[in-house]
Amino acid sequence: MKIEVVGPGCGRCIATEKNVKEAIKQLGIQAEITKVSDVAEFAKKGVMFTPGVIVDGKVVISGKIPTVDELKEIISERK
Repeated sequence: MKIEVVGPGCGRCIATEKNVKEAIKQLGIQAEITKVSDVAEFAKKGVMFTPGVIVDGKVVISGKIPTVDELKEIISERK
């Protein structure tokens, strides 16, 4: 599973990345987590509002900080 955290590196993006890592840890699964901080890449990937989360190429969160529980539910559906 590949998870991308999309954002310029602001506090909201950092919080999103932290929640993604915690969700993965709680689920006990392996995932490749990468950060996308190049603004030109945001639109290419389909994220118009940051922070964004992309799981296996699909935008699942855009414009808000997801909770750990939200992320666990989204990630579990994609396993």
